[in-house]
Amino acid sequence: MRVRLAYGRSGLEIEVPRERTTVIEPVQAPALADPDATLTAALRAPVAGPPLRQLARPGQTAAISVCDITRAQPRREMIGAVLRELDGIVRPEDVAILIATGTHRANTESELRAMLGDKILGACRVINHDARDDSSLVDLGESGNCVPTRLCRHWLDADLRITTGFVEPHFFAGFSGGPKMVAPGLAGLDTVLTLHDAARVGDPRSTWGIIDENPMHSDIRAIAARPEAKPHMSVDVLLDRQQRITHVFAGELFEMHARACAAAKPIAMRETGHRFEVVVTTNSGYPLDQNLYQAVKGMSAAAQVVADGGTILCAAECSDGIPDHGRYAELLGRGGSPEELLAQIETRPVTEPDQWQVQVQALIQRRARVLVKADGLSEEQLAAAHFEPATDLDAALAECVASRPDARVCVLPEGPQTIPYVADRPRFAVRS
Repeated sequence: MRVRLAYGRSGLEIEVPRERTTVIEPVQAPALADPDATLTAALRAPVAGPPLRQLARPGQTAAISVCDITRAQPRREMIGAVLRELDGIVRPEDVAILIATGTHRANTESELRAMLGDKILGACRVINHDARDDSSLVDLGESGNCVPTRLCRHWLDADLRITTGFVEPHFFAGFSGGPKMVAPGLAGLDTVLTLHDAARVGDPRSTWGIIDENPMHSDIRAIAARPEAKPHMSVDVLLDRQQRITHVFAGELFEMHARACAAAKPIAMRETGHRFEVVVTTNSGYPLDQNLYQAVKGMSAAAQVVADGGTILCAAECSDGIPDHGRYAELLGRGGSPEELLAQIETRPVTEPDQWQVQVQALIQRRARVLVKADGLSEEQLAAAHFEPATDLDAALAECVASRPDARVCVLPEGPQTIPYVADRPRFAVRS
């Protein structure tokens, strides 16, 4: 049986044994026939709070937070709808579109053009948030559970603050979108590092699909709830596998996000009756599988249901490499094995934004063998990152099945777009 996997822009197929394979995919909601009309309607009749046009005042400045290039947000449609509602009240030149990079690299001019289009780029200021630029940050003291809080000055200075994002499962924060478009999206490096420290990342409640009592999400919400930082309007969407809009939610940040998460959970979370000796996963294709750093999320989804001592096959194109920016590759090179990396991490505070990804990767590899197909990486690069290369995915799976004639196979064609779990241990605890 052939199963198509989300991989890069074009996808790929893998041959799986039909009689022993379970394929887990998102429940497909129909794409909206007229997303522009639905976005406009949501902004005019939000789930909570007043319509956007009632919030805006002539002469105001506005800041709109959007996802960076690593996320599949339909930015043109969402920002376009917001700007239409602000038309005649707030001038386009008084609107700053803030790319919520968190600790990611700045998006290039060509990427911004692809993300936003010439019309929006020509009308509004577009600013890449820089978590390491102290001059662009404002210190707000502490929030939540002792989180040092520094946020983007452009966000705090705006008279009207609007977040736009999309909701999907997130392997630390429960779900994306909502308050994450304030922090870590527009936060300083020290804020982001604290939000991802060992205690928060290691808490079993900091995981896929959990926002209530999730210590990381609770602190993110505490930051976004501050009066000087809270959005006046928030807009989130849900997407199908073709990255088309299926649902739109707008209004007061927390009520809006709660409803979006409630709608996303039955689509994206699937319970299985048992674990699998082999799990095939992806990182949902482009733009989410641009590098190996991001691909750990697809591995984490597979780790929810892989049997101890089993095998994970991950297909992620990694067109952007390890990536070259950041210190992920350097951190991976500090240990000769995943166990060595874990020993180092357990004795050091989190001082680098890539350290928590290394920790999660190493803990997954403690549980299972991990093979990676990545056309953007050489076999030597994958080996240096402590992964086994799988140039031929069909051959790799056939070898796994041949070595375990009783092996049960699970395939996650959309990777972390669908998070499987087993009832007796429904989440992957980062610390074991």
